[in-house]
Amino acid sequence: MGAEIYQAQVIRNFFDTITGTDRNLSRIYMCVMSLAKLRMEPPEKMAKLVDQLRKSKQHKELSVDILDYMCDSALQLDLPAIETAFGVRNVKELAQDFSGISVDSL
Repeated sequence: MGAEIYQAQVIRNFFDTITGTDRNLSRIYMCVMSLAKLRMEPPEKMAKLVDQLRKSKQHKELSVDILDYMCDSALQLDLPAIETAFGVRNVKELAQDFSGISVDSL
């Protein structure tokens, strides 16, 4: 599970970078390549990702293939790893907190 938490953190950094004000292509490149290495992708897949990043730089917009790769990677992770990386509390804990509140106390 430790590797999945690292992967989720890299994915979080990627989405923070592309949605933030400083959309630095070097940071995006580092996130994509770090995730590919953590996932132990074959060299062919890594070469394809590098090619898509080069095309993104030329066209000055992020390739859809890169977004697909990052989203697919996020979908393949376990939910607890993603919750940990994004700082989200466990849904079961939240449900218990809300079930403990009575309507009369509101």
